[in-house]
Amino acid sequence: MTGGMDHGVALLEAQHAELAELLDGLDEDGWAAPSRCEGWSVSDVVLHLAQTDEMALASAEGRLAGYLAEVAEGMTGAVDVDDGAAQMVANERGRPGVEVGARWRAGAEHLRGVLAAGDPHTRVDWVAGQLSLRTLATTRLAECWIHTGDVADALGRSPPETDRLEAIARLAWRTLPYAFDRSGQELHGPVAFELTGPGGVAWRFAGDEPARTTVTGPALDLCLVAARRVDPATTRLSTEGPDGPAVLALVRTYA
Repeated sequence: MTGGMDHGVALLEAQHAELAELLDGLDEDGWAAPSRCEGWSVSDVVLHLAQTDEMALASAEGRLAGYLAEVAEGMTGAVDVDDGAAQMVANERGRPGVEVGARWRAGAEHLRGVLAAGDPHTRVDWVAGQLSLRTLATTRLAECWIHTGDVADALGRSPPETDRLEAIARLAWRTLPYAFDRSGQELHGPVAFELTGPGGVAWRFAGDEPARTTVTGPALDLCLVAARRVDPATTRLSTEGPDGPAVLALVRTYA
């Protein structure tokens, strides 16, 4: 195990703890509160996280194909990842919130243990193809961060802005080629992110080649855009270069 994997799992554990604090002591009205995920309650959001953490565990343990085959038996013609996720939640919706929360906590702890014990460079299967265990940990961090915000919004809370945004923003930058490829578009050249994190810290993500397009602004805004939670036009992000508008339209942190 390397320090890099230690760090990634520590970030994931901190994000899990933030969500757990929001869920502690919720009554059934709280679990039933509508989230900012259209049609999903707080319970539905946490169920989705439990399901996708279980999927990530199957990936880390080299049994994703079997897991997906089992899940597919209860689904009817999902057209994309989002549709599949919605069907998975619908198929298991209705359990008491506290039970859903316990399932998520147990699965999240198990996943962290398996990730921490693994080689961060090991390649595993995932929805978008193969990735490293280190990247899998970061995708789980990003998804939990997104849905922590969904839960906080439902409960009238404001989640803190933390340094975990750096890993999420870096993931969004690194996966831009994948996002463009999925949309059938091509980048005109390298892209750089010049972002401001908590407390005014500067984060720059760029490759070895000079950037043709640069995105500038708050890291929080970039992560919310990548999470499909805000319209880029409502943020303080700005772009320079030929791919600016397309980057903000296509950037994402999930498969």
